[in-house]
Amino acid sequence: MEDRRQDSARQSALDYHEFPRPGKLEVRATKPLANGRDLSRAYSPGVAEACLEIKDDPANASRYTARANLVAVVTNGTAVLGLGNIGAAASKPVMEGKAVLFKKFANIDCFDIEINESDPEKLADIVCALEPTFGAINLEDIKAPDCFVVERLCRERMNIPAFHDDQHGTAIVVGAAATNALRVAGKRFEDIKLVSTGGGAAGIACLEMLVKLGVKRENIWLCDIHGLVYSDRAEDMNPQKAAFAQSSDLRSLDQVIEGADMFLGLSGPGVLKPEMVARMTGAPIIFALANPTPEILPDDARVVAPDAIIATGRSDFPNQVNNVLCFPFIFRGALDVGATTINDEMEIACVEGIAALARTTTAAEAAAAYRGETLTFGPEYLIPKPFDPRLIGIVSTAVARAAMETGVATRPIEDLDAYKRKLDGSVFRSALIMRPVFEAAATTARNIVFAEGEDERVLRAANAMIEETTDVPILIGRPEVIEMRAERAGLPIRPDKDFQIVNPENDPRYRDYWETYHHLMARRGVSPDIARAIMRTNTTAIGSVMVHQGEADSLICGTFGQYSWHLQYVQQILARGGLHPVGALSMIILEDGPLFIADTQVHHDPSPHEVMEAAIGAARHVRRFGVTPRVALCSHSQFGNLDTPGGRKMRETMDLLTGHEVDFMFDGEMQVDSALDPELRDRIFPGSALEGTANVLIFAGSDAASGVRNALKMRAGGLEVGPILMGMGNRAHIVTPSITARGLLNMSALAGTPVTHYS
Repeated sequence: MEDRRQDSARQSALDYHEFPRPGKLEVRATKPLANGRDLSRAYSPGVAEACLEIKDDPANASRYTARANLVAVVTNGTAVLGLGNIGAAASKPVMEGKAVLFKKFANIDCFDIEINESDPEKLADIVCALEPTFGAINLEDIKAPDCFVVERLCRERMNIPAFHDDQHGTAIVVGAAATNALRVAGKRFEDIKLVSTGGGAAGIACLEMLVKLGVKRENIWLCDIHGLVYSDRAEDMNPQKAAFAQSSDLRSLDQVIEGADMFLGLSGPGVLKPEMVARMTGAPIIFALANPTPEILPDDARVVAPDAIIATGRSDFPNQVNNVLCFPFIFRGALDVGATTINDEMEIACVEGIAALARTTTAAEAAAAYRGETLTFGPEYLIPKPFDPRLIGIVSTAVARAAMETGVATRPIEDLDAYKRKLDGSVFRSALIMRPVFEAAATTARNIVFAEGEDERVLRAANAMIEETTDVPILIGRPEVIEMRAERAGLPIRPDKDFQIVNPENDPRYRDYWETYHHLMARRGVSPDIARAIMRTNTTAIGSVMVHQGEADSLICGTFGQYSWHLQYVQQILARGGLHPVGALSMIILEDGPLFIADTQVHHDPSPHEVMEAAIGAARHVRRFGVTPRVALCSHSQFGNLDTPGGRKMRETMDLLTGHEVDFMFDGEMQVDSALDPELRDRIFPGSALEGTANVLIFAGSDAASGVRNALKMRAGGLEVGPILMGMGNRAHIVTPSITARGLLNMSALAGTPVTHYS
C-alpha cells in the first residue's frame, strides 16, 4: 500500500510538471501588440528612444524596462535541495519553482539561469556579467564553501543585490523563529548555550545571524560530520567554520549537548538522539531542519522533553522553517528602493518583521490555507505561514526602511505608509478600492449583526472588525459553539467579552422579538405560534427584527442558503418607510480595475422602471468607492439593431433615465464588448453619451448579470465585493455562500458606512 502511494505521488508530481505544457513558467507581453503601430513602438523604430534615454542615464533602465522588477535565480546545481550535486540541467525544475514563488508571493518577475560551471571564481564572473539585465541576483543551491566565494565576489563587483538564499534566507527565518521561541521559553539570546550540527552554507549563516541577534560566539558549539569544530582542527576546515572553533577537549555532539538551551540542526536524519535531548535544559528549543527527515522527530523529542519547543523544515509539522517567508519580501523591498546590496540591517529588519507578525492574530487567508491547524502564537506557532498575506506589507516595508536608513537605497520612498498600503493592496486586491469605504466607516461606530454567527468566516471577520474598525459586531448563535469555534480557530475573541451574542435557544429578548415580528406580519398570515417558531430558528429574521428595533444598524446574512430565502425575511421586516430592494450590485476587482454588475440577484425579469432603479442605485454605490460611474445598459441588441425583449426593455430604461436627469454618464442598449471597448463603440455608434470604458454593467435580467459575475470570478480571476443590496438604506446585505472572511470584512465596512436613506 505504501509503495503504491509513493508511486502515485511520484507520478502526480511528474504530471504536474509535464501537463498541460512542460515547465512552470511562461513569458507574457505587458504592452499591447495588436497592430503595426504597437509593433513600431515596441521594436523598431520606437524602441530606439528608450535605448538612448538609458544610454544617457543608466538609471533610466528602471523606468523604461522590466529590470527594476526582474530577479535572476542562478545556480550551478552543486547542492540542490536534499539531492546534492545533480548538475545544472537537473536543477532547472527547482529554479523554475523558485521563480514561481517570487511571482506568487511578491509579484516579482524572475528568470531561472542554470550554469554549467563548477569553478566558483568563473561562476562569479558569469553572474557579474548579468548585471545590466537584472535588478537583483538570487544565488541558489551552490555548494559550500564555493557559495561563500561566489557571493563575496558578486557583492564586491556588482551594484545590485546578490543574495545567497540558502544562507541568508534560512538564517533570517531561523532568526525569527528563534526570537519567538526564546520569548515562549522565557530566555534571552545572550544567555543561551547553542549546539549546532552542520557546517554548510545554511548552518554557518544561521550561526552568524544568531550572533547578530545576541548569542555569544563563545556559547556556540558547532559540530559537523567529523565531530566538534575545535581550535587547531585540520580536517575539513574552512575560515567560516574556524570562526566558531572552540578551545575544548570535548569532541562529539553527545559530549557537548549537556546543558544546551537550543539545538540547531542543518545536517542529517537521526543525528540528535532522545537521550541527548534529555540532557538539555528545561523547555529546550530544538530546530531540527534536515529534510526530508529531521535530526529528531518531534514526537521522539517530546517523549523525554514534553515542554520542548520544536521547529522542522517539514510542512506536516508545526513551525516549518521555510525560506518563502523571507526571500520574496526582502527582494521586494530591496527592488522597490533600488538597493545596491542587502545588508545586515535589512536582514535584521526582515527577522523582526516576521517574528512580530507571528505574535499577532492570524490572517483569515492564512487560516483558510491551513485549515485544521492551530495558528495562535505559542510553542506550535512561532512563525507565520507562507500564505499569510500580511507578510509582503510588513516585511518588505521594514526592509525598504532599513535600506533607506543605511544609505543603500538609490530610489528612496517618500511615504512608506502609502507604500505599505500599496503592497497590501497587491495581495488583498480589495484593499485599495475599499480604502474610501473603510475611511468613511471609521467616522462612526455602528452595530453590525451577523445572522450566521457560528460560521468561522464570520468569527474571523468579527475579529478583524474589532482590530481594524470602530464597528461593533453582534453574532447570532449558540454561545458555547461560538466560543469553541473561536478557540479552535486560534482567535482571541470571546462571547460577551469582545462582542454581543443573541442566542436563539435562550435569550431574554425572545418574547419581545416574536411579538414584534407577529405585529409586523399578523395580517400577512403569520400566527403567534409561527412567529415564535421563526424567532427560535430563523437567524435572518432575528437579525432583521434587531435592525427594525434599532438594536443593530445593519444586518449581514447569506453565508449559506438561497439568496431569495434571506431576501424574503429582510423584505418582510425592513422594507418599510420607502425602503425596498432595487437590486444586488457586485463589484468584481480585475487586474485593470473594478467592474460593477447589476442586478445579479433581486429581480429575475425586471421591468424598465426596476432596471432604472438598479442603475441609479448602482451609480450611487459606485461613488462610495471613490469611482466615477459610467453606466452601460447591456443587452444582445445594440443601439436598436434587434427587436428583442431585452433591447426594448433597455430602450425604455434609457427614456426613463433621460427623464430623471440623473447626474451620471450612461448609454445603451449595447453589447458588453461595446461597453468595454470605446473604439468599437465609436465605430458602431459615433457620438455615444458614454465616454471611455464603462465600469457599471446593468443587465435586463439576473440570468445574464449573474452569469457574467460568475464567469469573471471563476475564469478571469476577479475578486468579488458584495453583493450589495441596494435600496435598503444600508440596513441589510445578503452575501453568497462563496464569500470569504475578507469578503465579510469588506461587507461589514460597507454596512458600517452611513449612507443616504434610500441607498
